[in-house]
Amino acid sequence: MPKSALTGSRIRDRRLAMGLRQADLARSAGISASYLNLIEHNRRPVAGRLLSDLAAALGTTPGELAGGTEAALIALLREAAAGPAAGGAATAPEIDRTEEFAGRFPGWAMLLADRHARAEHLAREARALSDRLAHDPHLSATLHGLVNTVTAIRSSAAILAETRDLDPAWAARFLGNIGADAARLAEGAEALVRFLDPPADAAPAALTPAEEVEGLFAAHGWHLAPLEAPEADAGTVAALVEASPAIVTRAGAELARRALLRCLDDARLLPLGTLLPRADEPADALAAAFAAPIAAVLRRLALLPGREAGLVIADAAGAITFRRPVAGFALPRHGAGCPLWPLFAAFARPMVPRRSVLALAGPGTRRFLAQAVAAPVLPLRAGEEPLFESVMLLLPDPPGTAGAPETVGPACRICPRAPCPARREPSLLAADTA
Repeated sequence: MPKSALTGSRIRDRRLAMGLRQADLARSAGISASYLNLIEHNRRPVAGRLLSDLAAALGTTPGELAGGTEAALIALLREAAAGPAAGGAATAPEIDRTEEFAGRFPGWAMLLADRHARAEHLAREARALSDRLAHDPHLSATLHGLVNTVTAIRSSAAILAETRDLDPAWAARFLGNIGADAARLAEGAEALVRFLDPPADAAPAALTPAEEVEGLFAAHGWHLAPLEAPEADAGTVAALVEASPAIVTRAGAELARRALLRCLDDARLLPLGTLLPRADEPADALAAAFAAPIAAVLRRLALLPGREAGLVIADAAGAITFRRPVAGFALPRHGAGCPLWPLFAAFARPMVPRRSVLALAGPGTRRFLAQAVAAPVLPLRAGEEPLFESVMLLLPDPPGTAGAPETVGPACRICPRAPCPARREPSLLAADTA
């Protein structure tokens, strides 16, 4: 069905709104009423001179009749159809007839697209809330602080209530402690409410030093242009950290300094002007050409200007220390990711690059070329145990990747994947799994 499949429905709606009969409109356009009937039911394409004649007879323009307002609707319907079929393969939707369905049943199409968009929104909220409640250090620290404050107030109040001959000076001191603790309790409760129920348009707050660092990178579009200059040095790094509003703690500043110094080293190993024309080559080939570690190549490719990519770095304990999110591949904000990611599998064979095509479990069919390697953090020295970290680059929609990709999850607690031997804990979305 051509892209103009919905034009017929628009012609019919316009004609009915004007109170015209099919025969009258057909006569004005110089076609038969039966042919116009086929057009209005999206069974014949319409374009060119005929579309112009129909538009003139209807008092509108060809562009308004052919329009592109249904593009988003059709994209949503195709996304919904690409998800798991409720009844199995036998009831899989006919994706190649999406435009025909939207044209013949626009009301049902809008309803289905709206429900799909709503379900996706709720799934994202469930993932975010689960990640927050299960792993958020700020939430845990705040709750512990509230409990400690309540305990302190209770202890002071008990002393005042149970000690009849308490010295007035001590009584005043305990009352002062209760007042100060009560003020802290109120502030903590307000902060907790703001955290759990932020404004709808508020960006997620940085809760850890690592997130402060990610905020600095995000503010620069994930490419630190000042570090590309030949004269860039540690002073340039210090200036970037000092000028960033995302860095608010001493720990965040230290982590940012380390991350930017590493970016500076990567930029010197892989100069931007030489790397950009070859950015689509495999990472191992680039590593050989530039005599650079593969881990440095992966980091560098993920932070090139104007490039859509994801980057995840994990330490040897499996904790994610840096992440650059990419649309279509949910990365947990706190805690560990999916054990099936090449990021973690790379630790099994350090220094050996891994390359695979992935798709995240759940609705949507976006593929990612994942390249990962586990490499030493520091130069290897005799008599010292090496300390490894793993780096994974995610490139969306890689060309020439026919066949089914490997399906992985975002994190066990929010993964809709079918029963998995690598699962650490039950999924909140278990009811949605087959």
